[in-house]
Amino acid sequence: MKRLLFSLLILLCCTGIFAQRITNNAYTLLKPDRVFDGRQMHNGWWVLVKGNLIEAAGEPGSITAPASAKIVDLKGLTLLPGFIEGHSHLFLHPYNEVSWNDQVMTESRAERTARAVVHARETLMAGFTTVRDLGTEGAGYDDAGLKSAIKKGIIPGPRMLVATRAIVATGSYGPKSEVAELALIKGGEEADGLEGITHAVRSQIGHGADVIKLYADYGWGINGNAPTFTEEELKTAVEVAKSSGRTVAVHSGTTEGMRRSIMAGVTTIEHGDGGTPELFKLMKEKGIALCPTLSATEAIASYAGWKKGVDADPARVKQKHYIFTEALKAGVTICMGGDVGVFPHGDNSREMILMVDYGMKPLDVLRSSTSINAEVFGLKNLGSIKVGYLADIVVVSGDPVEDMKTVKQVKLVMKDGMIYKEL
Repeated sequence: MKRLLFSLLILLCCTGIFAQRITNNAYTLLKPDRVFDGRQMHNGWWVLVKGNLIEAAGEPGSITAPASAKIVDLKGLTLLPGFIEGHSHLFLHPYNEVSWNDQVMTESRAERTARAVVHARETLMAGFTTVRDLGTEGAGYDDAGLKSAIKKGIIPGPRMLVATRAIVATGSYGPKSEVAELALIKGGEEADGLEGITHAVRSQIGHGADVIKLYADYGWGINGNAPTFTEEELKTAVEVAKSSGRTVAVHSGTTEGMRRSIMAGVTTIEHGDGGTPELFKLMKEKGIALCPTLSATEAIASYAGWKKGVDADPARVKQKHYIFTEALKAGVTICMGGDVGVFPHGDNSREMILMVDYGMKPLDVLRSSTSINAEVFGLKNLGSIKVGYLADIVVVSGDPVEDMKTVKQVKLVMKDGMIYKEL
């Protein structure tokens, strides 16, 4: 125990030291075999970092590094922008360890925050330098505090876009009890009507929300999943959120829930299991992106006993294959986001691998994981290897265009010009 505490102390102290170092104008020259700039792969490129910014990127002959520059030889490796996780829950851990209900009801806020600190570090070490965290699921506004601690250099972790409590219709969300009079912690903030929705959105913004998350449907219908908010309620949420410059993410797994969300003009639809060719065409026309969360679907099926590659695909997995294929056909913008927390943090890249397995081109998956997520989420100076952009960089073995599994072989992680993991 003493050794563990000592190691943690050293880790935190080192993090603080690194955070101070990025304030100077030190140079680092990274020399990989190839560079993915957020759009295209370039063989033979180098990248020069000055302080926390990208100073130059391109052919070696175009880059002039000072004699004082730290040289990092990355022979045989690929350099990319730091990956951006599009759908994360740092305050959750896999449901086969502890069910969602029990995490919300029986794990203290202190325990959940302690877990989130560990999850943040695991995420960063996996090459994900930014996450969009879509709800604390009963842990209040603690994600805003976690974001602040990371930003101050108190703990290592990715940049965070936080949704705080998320917004649900009264009576729709869990946890629930057969004892109607029992007051339980809820996994989201309940709100109803145009006035109630307006208040909830503004309150969450006031408590630190960067993105507004709503549940357009949930499993509260007589026959399962059913819509929750009306189209007008969703439109109100979008209007209030977007007037402050914030994006809106909507959980939706039904056709009607998706239709209402699309008509309301949300930014992204999460899951999208009720998608149809007609709805995906409409999403394309309105510029609404899909975050398909393939990994969560497969993880939940595996917790129910499904053995991938051995058993026949269950209906929910077949449906995910269908909607993903139809979204690609329609040209819908695809965000990379796995709903990590349902499965282990640090294994975020399994979503990238599944996106290829489900039919997306590897180069498009890399774009979704970097520049496209940055664009959809409104992240400035991130997601690309460009002069003047923040030096968020990941280096992996081999060439992910040839084999996406190489994204699991992370050799170097830099965030804001600071190296957290290196050869």
